[in-house]
Amino acid sequence: MTEPVLSIKDLVVEFPFRNDVFRAVSGVSFDIMPGEVVGVVGESGAGKSMTGSAVIGLIEPPGHIASGEIRLKGERIDNLPEEAKAKLRGRRIGMVFQDPLTSLNPLYTIGEQLIETIRTHLPLNEAEARQKAIDLLTEAGIPKAAERMESYPHQFSGGMRQRVVIALAIAAEPELIIADEPTSALDVSVQAQIIKVLKKLCANHGAAVMLITHDMGVIAQTADRMVVMHQGTVVETGTVGDIIRRPQEPYTIKLINSIPTIQRQAGDVAPEAAANDDGAYVQVKHLVRDFEIGGGGFLKLLPGKVEMFRAVNDVSFAIEKGKTFGLVGESGSGKSTCAKMIVGLLRPSSGQITVDGHDIWAGGAGHKERRKRVQMIFQDPYASLNPRWRVADIIAEPMRTLGLARNRTEVDHRVAELLTRVRLDPSVMRKFPHEFSGGQRQRIAIARALSSQPEFIVCDEPTSALDVSVQAQVLDLMQELQDEFGLTYLLISHNLAVVRQMSSAVGVLHNGVLVEKGPTDAIFDNPQADYTKMLLDAVPDISRVA
Repeated sequence: MTEPVLSIKDLVVEFPFRNDVFRAVSGVSFDIMPGEVVGVVGESGAGKSMTGSAVIGLIEPPGHIASGEIRLKGERIDNLPEEAKAKLRGRRIGMVFQDPLTSLNPLYTIGEQLIETIRTHLPLNEAEARQKAIDLLTEAGIPKAAERMESYPHQFSGGMRQRVVIALAIAAEPELIIADEPTSALDVSVQAQIIKVLKKLCANHGAAVMLITHDMGVIAQTADRMVVMHQGTVVETGTVGDIIRRPQEPYTIKLINSIPTIQRQAGDVAPEAAANDDGAYVQVKHLVRDFEIGGGGFLKLLPGKVEMFRAVNDVSFAIEKGKTFGLVGESGSGKSTCAKMIVGLLRPSSGQITVDGHDIWAGGAGHKERRKRVQMIFQDPYASLNPRWRVADIIAEPMRTLGLARNRTEVDHRVAELLTRVRLDPSVMRKFPHEFSGGQRQRIAIARALSSQPEFIVCDEPTSALDVSVQAQVLDLMQELQDEFGLTYLLISHNLAVVRQMSSAVGVLHNGVLVEKGPTDAIFDNPQADYTKMLLDAVPDISRVA
């Protein structure tokens, strides 16, 4: 019988506190066979990454393995001294982390980092290590690999950096690769490319893979078997097809049911046609935004030295009152630049933005009244809330700035009302942001957006930092608030399944140009632009699992 590459048996990881012990991983057991990709899936706090950290020997003190065994090719590795564990990392166990920027040293070229890794673990001279590094980059899909060896990490895109990280992980030909959320920070098309590269390289090199993610679509597209974790325990294991088609445990069923899909659901009502631009509540007409590149500092004084980059190029769309318009595209397509111009954070180079017939950039009398109609929900609920302010002050800031409350009593009453609306207890208003989960923070951000009594909200990737079940809760909340208050949304996202679920019309941005727009079903069911077809084909969708 073939021996597992990785065997975990009854693993327990604990973190002692002054008067208590927190059990982060409790009795976890599973195997990974040679050449097999096993997906470990679950929400934040499920114990996925902690299990991976235990395997590679990187649990932060005072955390420790309290009991259980971890074996690599039959050899027990959890009880090895630190020096022996360090020798395993890179040589026998490779690691692909979520953020490639933190995995690469910004002070060294890509070539230097690859060559150092290869020579540390393999008996190759400088020339041999260099050639192996070039071969790995080529295999990972880096064009002109020999030339890119001299590039630094900041000179690569996010997807290209992650390819380099995968090349680093397999450089010493390890038996096991641990990939911890390797695609969560990437656009859908880049994500599809990285999944393909990871599978190909691991198959070519015979490595087993432990793929840690909260994205069931990635698991469906990549893994052979699946381990579902919840609150530190394994609740279900099996082949990907069996678990997705026939989940047995209530938690697994809930997780799968939370996942939006790009497929039209039975019983869905076809959304109305896209807004008539001339009569729409929100109108964006011929929007252009140019940025200066190069020629900074004293060079601005020299004629002909400043170049211009056009981030948004003649973009026009409209949104009916009470409806949602989805704006999709990859990073760098111009989505967030459009958002900043629409909410008044970035002045357009040309074009016009009107809300209910009023130009938001007109200035003069009525400017404050126009601005309060428009609010924004940002992508990262960790970065968009002031960590030094209590929740009450965060939510009350727009009210105070716009003069919407007369005194502290009225402010507190309104804050309590808003917290209740977003399903948080009003008693939390005296707490600080760090005391909340990601989903709770995004609810606070939504409450803040509502505090100025807006009519139009720009939502810039409002759920991309959230687990799938928390994402579903936030989307349900946004839909409820839209129905209750008649809100109009601009939903900016690279998650096409979320856009399909929420939007009545969609626009597709590519390199600053709106390549396609129309009713949601028309765009998803019968796309006309090649770029739109590529985006849709790249979406990892559990309904396509074999």
